[in-house]
Amino acid sequence: MKSAVVLLSGGLDSTTTLAIAKDMGYRAYALTILYGQRNHIEALSAKKVAALLSIEEHKIIELNLRLFGGSSLTDDISVGAHVESRVNEIPNTYVPARNTILLSLALAYAEVSKADDIFFGANIHDYSGYPDCRPSYIHAFEKMANLAVKSATLGHHIRIHAPLVNLSKAEIIKKGCALGVPYEHTHSCYDPRDNLACGSCSSCFYRRKGFIDAGITDPTNYAPCRPAA
Repeated sequence: MKSAVVLLSGGLDSTTTLAIAKDMGYRAYALTILYGQRNHIEALSAKKVAALLSIEEHKIIELNLRLFGGSSLTDDISVGAHVESRVNEIPNTYVPARNTILLSLALAYAEVSKADDIFFGANIHDYSGYPDCRPSYIHAFEKMANLAVKSATLGHHIRIHAPLVNLSKAEIIKKGCALGVPYEHTHSCYDPRDNLACGSCSSCFYRRKGFIDAGITDPTNYAPCRPAA
C-alpha cells in the first residue's frame, strides 16, 4: 500500500479527506496540530475519528501561534457571526501563514514516514477568502516541496492532494456519508461555547447549510439560541 500523511483537524473537511485517502488505498498517517486556536475541542474530535477510521498512526503536535496573534482564532479578537456580503474578503479567522506552517510539518512527517503524498481539506469556501487555500497556492507548495526534501532528490515526487477543493459543502457531506464518515464526532466551529458549536460563525453557517442542501440530518450539537437556517 502507498502511504500518505493527512492533516486532520477533527473538522468536517479534514475527516472527509482522511476517509477519501483511505478509500483511495492509502495507508494513512494523520497529523493534528494544535496551534493555539480557541477551538481546542477539535483535538478531541481528531482523536475520535482517527480511532474510528483505523489509521496507521496519529501524531499530535502543539505549537503556540498565539505568540504572533493576528487572527480571531489565536488572539483576543471577536470571531463574529457569518456575513454573506463579506464572503470574498479575507476574514479575521485567517491565521497568518497557517497552511504553510501545517503543510511544512506534514512534509517533514511524510519524509520520515516514507510517504510521497500529503492530503489536506482545503475547499472552495476556504479559498474564496483564505489565500493559502487557493489551487495556485497548493500547486506552488508542491513545487517547493519537491525542491526542499531529501526524498524528492532521490526520485520520490511529493504530491499535495486537496480532493475537496472544488466541492460544495453538500457534495463533501454526501461523499463523506457514502464513505461512512462519522460526522457526529467531528467539530468545525470557530468559537465553541461550553463544548457546543456556536451556530453563528462562518464555519457553522457552511456546515449547517451543507447538511440542509445535502438533505441529510445534521448531527451537530449547537449552542441554544442559534440563528435560523
